[in-house]
Amino acid sequence: MRSLLTLVLALCSMASSGARPLLPWSTPAFQSGRTTNTGNDISGMYTFLREGEFLQLTLDEGRLSGYLSRFGDSDSDKGQIVDQFFDKASYEGNQLFFKTKVVHGVWFEFNGTVAVAPGKKTGEEGYRVIKGTLVQHVTDANGGEKAMQRQVEFKSFPADLSQP
Repeated sequence: MRSLLTLVLALCSMASSGARPLLPWSTPAFQSGRTTNTGNDISGMYTFLREGEFLQLTLDEGRLSGYLSRFGDSDSDKGQIVDQFFDKASYEGNQLFFKTKVVHGVWFEFNGTVAVAPGKKTGEEGYRVIKGTLVQHVTDANGGEKAMQRQVEFKSFPADLSQP
């Protein structure tokens, strides 16, 4: 239930800002029926760092794209939803890597794995779990960069939230 509220709040915030979320059913691959949520397809929404933030992954014919939606922390975007699309991304085997584009002097890099959680059924909340190292890069007004690294775990949203 908490994930549903998180998704609704995030989508409402994006709608009010004029941003269009890249939802799985809005991709050409989904509309043509080429993707499924079985096997090695990691497409879908995942939790991110805080309540109301999320990570969207889309795997289409072996190419990974996506973005993260988070609350801004700087003076210019504090409390606003900031969408950061991937600049580079790859998924091979169970290894996941992405680097976001820079927005307001901030960008993220992630390197880790995607696995199915033991005891979870397809479509359940937390069925897939992304674990690894997330590095948040912040550029200050003088051009200096600060990097903060942490170990993270992101869980998939339930499948019924990813269906039209």
